[in-house]
Amino acid sequence: MKLIIQIPCFNEEATLPATLADLPRAVEGMDSVEWLVIDDGSTDRTVAVAREHGVDHIVRLTNNRGLAAAFQAGLDASLKLGADVIVNTDADNQYNGNDVGLLVEPIVAGKADMVIGDRQTDTIEHFSPLKKWLQRFGSAVVRRASGTGVPDTTSGFRAYNREAALQLQVVSKFTYTLESLIQAGKMLVAVEHVPIRTNDQTRPSRLFPSTWAYVRRNGLSIFRIYALYEPLRVFTAAAALVALVGVVIWGRFAWFFLEGEGSGHIQSLILGSTLFIVAVQLLALGVVGDILAGSRVLQQRMLERVRRVELQLGVQPSHYEPGSEESGREPTTGAQSGGATGKAEALHL
Repeated sequence: MKLIIQIPCFNEEATLPATLADLPRAVEGMDSVEWLVIDDGSTDRTVAVAREHGVDHIVRLTNNRGLAAAFQAGLDASLKLGADVIVNTDADNQYNGNDVGLLVEPIVAGKADMVIGDRQTDTIEHFSPLKKWLQRFGSAVVRRASGTGVPDTTSGFRAYNREAALQLQVVSKFTYTLESLIQAGKMLVAVEHVPIRTNDQTRPSRLFPSTWAYVRRNGLSIFRIYALYEPLRVFTAAAALVALVGVVIWGRFAWFFLEGEGSGHIQSLILGSTLFIVAVQLLALGVVGDILAGSRVLQQRMLERVRRVELQLGVQPSHYEPGSEESGREPTTGAQSGGATGKAEALHL
């Protein structure tokens, strides 16, 4: 079995050496371990540093597309390079590379398709009390949306087997952590979590320049993703809230009407009616969104089948460059790996 550890990078020449120094070259249950760096349009020496430190594979995007796009590009490349298991980690050395074996163990044992590293955020010293609370609240919302029990839903230290990676298709432009977990839950992928260690902070987060930026962006992401995958629930709740306000306003008008003062409160009747119309429209949006959610599931299945055909046909990864010569590894495509089952089978999917 082949394990590929992928690292999305954007201007990480300072922190990448420490991250790579932490990563293993041998993991129990794996026949080979290879490293892949996804360069997300860096303007520094990230690619040169990666080669100097023995990285096997490089995906070099021509411009900065964001963390989610880099993650997806790495996932696609890892599959085409023949990975049976893919581990994703961050380039800022946030996660302890020695725990890669812990992530892979449930997959090797056949207990999980996807494993999330639990940072146990309540114990991280550089997280403020507000950020810890937000982590707990956000994770609770994502757990409800995904139907999983993962305590640390924003952790980027995670492992996927080949089948789980084939099914994932992240469309968010901001972060992959929340959407991929919700998507996995909806596709009934077996998800587990294991406690992992973290290293001391090497630099402030580039995704969130401040705590309030973290609140705003993560809050919007959670709402957007939840509405994307649970539109009927979201819009029905909104419709019920608006309708309740309308009923209260109608009740106010009814009170004055019974008191003989209805003519002076016609505006309450009009406002209540308007809110009721808005509630009906919100409910209709929920129904339409639910239909679109069903179509999205079919599209994901089609994309999965396209991926399988590409792997069997030996399609090369996009934006791919070989890593350092010192690694001594020849790139292996998905058609050459043990995970492939033959071109004829793919064409019958």
